Amino acid sequence: MPDPVLLCYCTCPDADSAQRIAETLVGERLAACVNRLSGVASTYRWQGSVTTDREELLLIKTTTARFEALRERLLALHPYELPELIAVPVERGHAAYLDWVREGTAGRAQGC
Repeated sequence: MPDPVLLCYCTCPDADSAQRIAETLVGERLAACVNRLSGVASTYRWQGSVTTDREELLLIKTTTARFEALRERLLALHPYELPELIAVPVERGHAAYLDWVREGTAGRAQGC
């Protein structure tokens, strides 16, 4: 059975941190692709107050086999004290694309 694909969500405070995280995850083959959505408005409770901030949302495509390494790397790179990282299993999709995600996360990047 092929390694299941995951779609992970992560918010970042700005374009620079989002781009750095995206490039690192793809460069190290922890993700096959990362989409960046700018201008996301997030409303949340933090330290007893409700606040709204502008953020960038990362949509990260990876596999279950690479998730723990991705999680560790993302937490090391992320500027937030408590970064959002939510992984949702992909139950259906274009088979060729899902195979591409698996290929893009197979093994380690050269030089790593």
